[in-house]
Amino acid sequence: MSAGAQRTPPGRPARDPGLQPERTRLAWRRTALALTVVMVLTVRLALTGPPAGGTLGALVAGLAVLGWGAALAVCWWRATGVGPAARYGRALPLVALATAGYALLGALLAARGLG
Repeated sequence: MSAGAQRTPPGRPARDPGLQPERTRLAWRRTALALTVVMVLTVRLALTGPPAGGTLGALVAGLAVLGWGAALAVCWWRATGVGPAARYGRALPLVALATAGYALLGALLAARGLG
């Protein structure tokens, strides 16, 4: 038996891994969809919020699109199962970093609107 093989306890049927990959793909697709919605709302607020537009708004919108693109690439790699396996270990921290970046951009937008 290989090191990665799992043993099934006696009297218990073997685990069917058939749905696990599908659930994982769907979870990464939901993550990508949520990040897309957040990016669109961030760009909209950055370009039309008080005061409308400006250099800071364009910078925030650009950062939002950049973070979205990076997070979307990670979600796509994980959802489709392409790319080297070594990259998979860093997927969650990269998506968490993108989420933290959106939180920071949101705080900047809120501070700009209050100031």
